[in-house]
Amino acid sequence: MPEPQTVLGFDYGLRRIGTAVGQTLTATATPGVTLIANQGKPDWQAISQLIDDWQPTALIVGLPLNMDDSEQQLTAAARRFGNQLHGRYQLPVYFADERLTSKEAACQLGFTPHSTKKRKLKRANVDSLAAKLIIETWFDTL
Repeated sequence: MPEPQTVLGFDYGLRRIGTAVGQTLTATATPGVTLIANQGKPDWQAISQLIDDWQPTALIVGLPLNMDDSEQQLTAAARRFGNQLHGRYQLPVYFADERLTSKEAACQLGFTPHSTKKRKLKRANVDSLAAKLIIETWFDTL
């Protein structure tokens, strides 16, 4: 039986980056923190802290695609982010289809586009829950 491994997942965005931690033994993940991105520039210090804390063996980055499988503007930015993660931390980086993960996360949290109560807090929770769903999508493809 293979050794259990920890993976760290990212829902990359230009304003926020949701994170989650997953375990290969159970093929499950848990939402983590949502990091602030400054016009697409990640908080590398916070990411380094997460990597030090969790000691992942791999990193999973959500790949935003259109419903027809075509790439969108954010796809290239997510790929660049994944390449930067690999370059900085020398860990394998895998990409997972993230289509509809944010919508699913928002539904699970009861978030609607018209709700105003605690909207920012819920929005940050959506990003980390989406990162959890990205990891679980990746597990499903193994």
